[in-house]
Amino acid sequence: MCGIVGYVGYREAFPILISGLHRLEYRGYDSAGVALVSDDGRLNVQKCRGKVADLENFTVSKDVSGHIGIAHTRWATHGEPNDVNAHPHYSESGNIALIHNGIIENYGVLKDALIENGYTFKSGTDTEVLVQLIEYVKTTNNCSLFEAVQSALKQVVGAYAIAVVEKGNCDEIIAARKSSPMVIGVGEGEYFLASDATPIVEYTDRVVYVNDGEIAVINRNKPLKIVNLDNIESRVDIKKLELSISQLEKGGYPHFMLKEIHEQPKTIVDCIRGRVAADGSNVVLSGVMANCERFLQAKRIVFVGCGTSWHAALIGEHLIEDLCRIPVEVEYASEFRYRNPVIGPDDVVIAVSQSGETADTLAAVELAKKNGAFIFGICNVVGSSIARATDSGAYIHVGPEIGVASTKAFTGQVTVMAMVALTLARAKGTIGEEHFREIANGLLHLPALIEQAVELDAQIRDFSKMFTYARNFIYLGRGYNYPAALEGALKLKEISYIHAEGYPAAEMKHGPIALIDSEMPVVAIATRDSIYEKTVSNIQEIKARGGRIIAIVEQGDTVVRNIADYCIEVPTAPECLMPLVVSVPLQLLAYYIAVNKGRDVDQPRNLAKSVTVE
Repeated sequence: MCGIVGYVGYREAFPILISGLHRLEYRGYDSAGVALVSDDGRLNVQKCRGKVADLENFTVSKDVSGHIGIAHTRWATHGEPNDVNAHPHYSESGNIALIHNGIIENYGVLKDALIENGYTFKSGTDTEVLVQLIEYVKTTNNCSLFEAVQSALKQVVGAYAIAVVEKGNCDEIIAARKSSPMVIGVGEGEYFLASDATPIVEYTDRVVYVNDGEIAVINRNKPLKIVNLDNIESRVDIKKLELSISQLEKGGYPHFMLKEIHEQPKTIVDCIRGRVAADGSNVVLSGVMANCERFLQAKRIVFVGCGTSWHAALIGEHLIEDLCRIPVEVEYASEFRYRNPVIGPDDVVIAVSQSGETADTLAAVELAKKNGAFIFGICNVVGSSIARATDSGAYIHVGPEIGVASTKAFTGQVTVMAMVALTLARAKGTIGEEHFREIANGLLHLPALIEQAVELDAQIRDFSKMFTYARNFIYLGRGYNYPAALEGALKLKEISYIHAEGYPAAEMKHGPIALIDSEMPVVAIATRDSIYEKTVSNIQEIKARGGRIIAIVEQGDTVVRNIADYCIEVPTAPECLMPLVVSVPLQLLAYYIAVNKGRDVDQPRNLAKSVTVE
């Protein structure tokens, strides 16, 4: 949600800022803008509602000169999406400009106080309140911009990543963060600033991750300086960025989502590399092994996540309870953080987040830590906030995921959860050697199986046209495949805007079967698992009521093929790994239906890739 970019150095800033905004489009936004300080000290703000391309067109005849600037893509929280509410925001005098990712919770109180002191407001945003507050502090105390930002932030309640520039200062950006991501790229005589590393990678591989409660003084003529709100200086820890430009390009695909679906055979290889022995005899997950006793002595394990990560966690619950015989609960992080959960030192909390920046999941982590729980993270982005806040963890190593609808991150998360379960099950002695090797070898063969599923692309593309104008869908699954049904329904909702719901197949009789008619497509996952016959019976009940059935079956299945209207055959894997295989055709089905409907697949309306605000 929202994206910030900044640059100060020897190059013209505007092209770098625009390129950076394009890199951040995947985060979701409704308007965009830039603020630049020209070499003679003029502060120019240009902004408009719409895409980054609209901003480029808007600025064709505008002054965009300067070697320092900040830029922003806004995802509306306070104030509707329009030109006035777009960032950057000016202070009343026009001397200061600010961009902001996050929410200022006490903005109303601050705004009232500023109005009493003669300030007026043009927008309906909380961000304008912050820039006005900084100017008020600076004017009242006759202090520097850095000191004003530092003082103002002590009065702020909420989450923020901000970047601030001022008229007459073409050398310096002041930036700060709390509960919202920020990374600084370090070059030779230049600095880059962004919400994540994607706008930075083409210029430098040296980055600094700003921590919560820190303020950065980014001056092109001086070494980077980072302090906290109490002015205690922090160590500048420069990390090497493991990211390449090729990972951020579409590579000939029409959309990032399709590219990322097709990447899954490779990303699963990257996920298991060095972790699963080539003969299936062992699984080495260092973050689990180093803390094995904490897991084995846990009263229970609690997964926290949101959206797709929550669906992956449901499979993780099944895996750990089935293989390890440890009680598991799965919580929506957004509910967990507010309902006074019973959590303590005997619990292990597993936080699942692709970005590692999900605000609700991060808050759930902090709550669990305060109550003494051991925290394990499953993330994709190295150096992310959740990765740094947890006691231990495992990266999924699937590379940057640009499409808003998660695909390869889901399969990566479930793959890591399978490895966690195998590691703990062997340590606890709850799995036999034969069963262990069956699943471990299943992980080794998984890339090839997913490759076969990806090869269904043309078949699914062709018959998806039949469902372009469907108004509703139902997705059904049982056991391990129930979360896969939920995830399939979510994918369709996210990118096609068709209403879809996932259910355990047996629950149809408890209400949803009333919805079944000839206009209701039903996607049924019917692989040959331990409850296959039960699922077949559920499908027959739907068929008897005129439902149109799209069945996901294993290769060679004839029973369901004779019932279903459309059949998609996938290769066979161990039962606990089948959700990984069946998820691929579900992703492709959602993708092609959305394309047929002319949707913006990579940037669906109202959604953001990384939900960094509540």
